[in-house]
Amino acid sequence: MDYTSAPPAPEAVETVVVLAPRPTPNPGDAAFSIIRLDVADLTIGPRVDDALKQVPGVSLFRRTDSGGANATIQGLSLRALGPTGAGRALVTLDGVPQNDPFGGWVIWAALPPESLESASVVRGAGAGPYGAGALTGVVTLDEVSGQPGAYTFDVAGGELGSARAAGVLQAPLGAAVLMLAGAGERADGWIPVRAGRGAADTLVDMEAWSVAARLDAPLGPATAALRVGAYEEAKGAGLVGANSRASGAVASLAAGAPPDEDRLGWRVQAWVRDTDLVNRSVAVGAARAFTTPANDQYATPALGWGVNAAVGGGDGGVTWEAGLDARFADGESQERFRFVGGTFTRDRRAGGRQSVAGAYVDGAWRSGPWLLAGGARLDGWASTDGSRVERDRATGAVLLDDRPPDRDGTVPTARLGIRRDLSETVYLRVATYAGFRPPTLNELHRPFRVGNDITEANAALEPERLYGAELGTGGVFGGGGWALTAFWNRLDDPVTNVTIGFGPGTFPRAGFIPAGGVLRERRNAGAIDAIGVEGEIARDIAPGLSLRAALGFTDAEVDGGAAAPQLTGKRPAQAPQWTVTAGALWQATSRLQAQAAVRYESLRFEDDLNTRRLAPALGVDAQLTWSLTDVASLWLAADNVFDAAIETGETADGIESFGPPRALRVGLSLRSPGS
Repeated sequence: MDYTSAPPAPEAVETVVVLAPRPTPNPGDAAFSIIRLDVADLTIGPRVDDALKQVPGVSLFRRTDSGGANATIQGLSLRALGPTGAGRALVTLDGVPQNDPFGGWVIWAALPPESLESASVVRGAGAGPYGAGALTGVVTLDEVSGQPGAYTFDVAGGELGSARAAGVLQAPLGAAVLMLAGAGERADGWIPVRAGRGAADTLVDMEAWSVAARLDAPLGPATAALRVGAYEEAKGAGLVGANSRASGAVASLAAGAPPDEDRLGWRVQAWVRDTDLVNRSVAVGAARAFTTPANDQYATPALGWGVNAAVGGGDGGVTWEAGLDARFADGESQERFRFVGGTFTRDRRAGGRQSVAGAYVDGAWRSGPWLLAGGARLDGWASTDGSRVERDRATGAVLLDDRPPDRDGTVPTARLGIRRDLSETVYLRVATYAGFRPPTLNELHRPFRVGNDITEANAALEPERLYGAELGTGGVFGGGGWALTAFWNRLDDPVTNVTIGFGPGTFPRAGFIPAGGVLRERRNAGAIDAIGVEGEIARDIAPGLSLRAALGFTDAEVDGGAAAPQLTGKRPAQAPQWTVTAGALWQATSRLQAQAAVRYESLRFEDDLNTRRLAPALGVDAQLTWSLTDVASLWLAADNVFDAAIETGETADGIESFGPPRALRVGLSLRSPGS
């Protein structure tokens, strides 16, 4: 893991037939807060979000990882400014956005870590080439490429009924390279509720698979890549009758050439993502003795597509890039609700269309110890054709026909960073930035239910905007590196689930809220101000032994303004103040390797009113790996080694949910030499 914010050195590879035409690292990145993860970092767990949790401040909406989290809360956020299910960070794979076109979440099971060669976590609003959605930062994932004949295969099984297999193969096809990747997993899971458990509580089980193929081919001085993929993820929610299934297919076509002394570099890309979501929720009966169907979201067809293009070059210490990108989304939730007399009595269709397009310039200038980097964007966004229609299923009568007016706007954003190398081993940097995120179709149009809590949609939501500045220092020393950053962020118009009523009672649009339930509405709740500190250090302290540690502190406070004055002075929901991670890697012998990872998180609040407290959590994972040959290795992993009770949720009536208990897994890995 690279904490130094320095540009990565090119990897030495004996044979390279063709490299995928992906966005290349920008020399100006060293002026911003960036952490890079390599193959060893990414394969520390069965899913990429497990690896990203090594970076303080990186989190899904709740503490549960993607092995147990519902698809709709798998959005990624950075810096604890207030995570959301939609996520406040952009995730890309070789330049293609991975956020769902309807809800903004990421299906992490579609991105097996074995298929990746690196990842970069950019903390701070992503103006320049990243654009809309990179509000608190961006995670760029790079898929394996360029090494024909390389392969990786993993098979594993363990407690909680878990089983997983994954493989990646790169095969030469003349001068081209064909990459094939696939993964599948299942688990019986665990029951989240401990105290107060009833017949309504059941296992959080899951099944998932993904496949992908990519063909990289040379086109004279350029290269082209065609990629197709598909995935499906099915999960239980820990309550009888509550479950979800997310599925999708994606295709992209890219071409590009790097700059050289005689010509500019260029890159063009087009992509399309077709997704669907089935999500069933239930109401919980007295004493958790039973559940009653509450909502059947039987289909959520959504289509996202986009294009991006860039041209760039450099001369005499100056590098630059200019480009444009456009993204479009069209989606609709189709669901049955209001369960009365043993059947759903109403039908709802809610959705619309969304677009965002922009142009940018980005560049860097280096002179001696100085690096100046920056960029500017201008984006236009639009939400159109929105509708929410509810009907009586028996008569077909229209009970609600809400068609909000079309809305649009333009948003300028920018970033600027300055870095000064004080010596060969120490640097100082300062940066400032602005970014924005339009609300998703899900936030605008679809209400949802979790247990007895209901959250209403809001078609009048404005885009979120973030402004920030940071001061950082860092460097390298024998066998390691370190970095320290202090930051200030202000998030204007944050989309927040604001409490507006309590059950039992009947409310306009939302209908009946049962006893113990809460009614919330998505609103632009004033602003969130945050100051924080991030620090990382990694060092080889002895032959074969390396240690790393990192911390993140964010003091965030809500100013609810006129939209939500009851939230003023509160901490954002699901935002811990402290996150601390640490790890150790010990090459005990030439064949035996041991590693451990620790993550601590201070308390967080489940709700916007800060009445439901989730206790601090400390989790420890460990793994032993025995190299059988140069290709094959056997490993034993223990997740949550000390069987910690990691609280992940709390209902209005005080019922607590917890993450998975201790579980052992054993696996066999086959990797080609050098991969």
